[in-house]
Amino acid sequence: MAAGISAKHGLSSSRTSLYHGLYRKISPSNVCIQRATQIQSVRAATGATLDSQHNEKYCLELVRTRDYDGFVCSLLLPEDARRSSLALRAFNVELAQVKDSVSQKTIGLMRMQFWKTAIEEIYRDEPPNQPVSSELWRAVRKHYLTKRWLLRIITEREKDLDDRAYRNLQELETYSENTQSSLIYLLLECLGLKDVHADHAASHIGKAQGIITCLRASPYHSSRRKVYLPMDVCMLHGASQEDFIRGSREQNVRDVVYDIASQAHVHLQHARSFSHSVPAAATPAFLHTVVLEDYLQRVRRADFDVFHPSLQKRNPLLPIQMYLRSWKKTY
Repeated sequence: MAAGISAKHGLSSSRTSLYHGLYRKISPSNVCIQRATQIQSVRAATGATLDSQHNEKYCLELVRTRDYDGFVCSLLLPEDARRSSLALRAFNVELAQVKDSVSQKTIGLMRMQFWKTAIEEIYRDEPPNQPVSSELWRAVRKHYLTKRWLLRIITEREKDLDDRAYRNLQELETYSENTQSSLIYLLLECLGLKDVHADHAASHIGKAQGIITCLRASPYHSSRRKVYLPMDVCMLHGASQEDFIRGSREQNVRDVVYDIASQAHVHLQHARSFSHSVPAAATPAFLHTVVLEDYLQRVRRADFDVFHPSLQKRNPLLPIQMYLRSWKKTY
């Protein structure tokens, strides 16, 4: 039939081949296949976008509800680092809540092992299908985050599952360095900074943050008959764990709080003593100093009564104060 058409219309063999080639290209079956492929590609891209948006929203809500101060700090970071900061803080929240959410240490160790494995898989570009892991993988790829800091946070949180009081103030500082300071090092990397002075400041700010977090959480822990404050400071002032469990407001308990708060203040002041050497671009990672300073001022006004009702309320002016500090580029 094709040969008849060619002869009738005087088509050459080469033109006949071209005719058949064009026919094959525009045949209905080929058009349907191409359309189906295009639709699948669009659907895959749309699905990936929706997953990414879901993961981002999940981390944002987790940080907003469980670490509000960190949430506000993240919003005040440059746009390029904001999403990654929320991923890191969501990761930190996931680890921090393991201790309070499990009834047996074995279960907590299994959760920590999941995160250790997840970090290894993230650095192999094979993140687990879990919102925080996916967002963390995105942050790692974008900012080339140091694996060591992530693993150090997990390892220290894992040790903390032993559920006992810190033996001394130095042990609390070590815990704070390995968790809070490590997180700040990662935030600095999100800002594209690797500076020895910024790292030095981050170390002291992280220690101050860990110490103050321990103080702030004392009423909550005491309500669950748990005390984690350094034993050496408690023994120095003759304050027992039972004093804290029953919410004592005696002078010896206040003296314990004074000593611990003073150590946090020392770290904060030391971090600020060389602020002239720290790049201005690093200051967004240090916005939490506003929260720390606010707590130290309020506990001092309460005469170091850690159980004072005023300390259980959030300062509504903190977001404004953090915004002003970010605008001034100071810490």
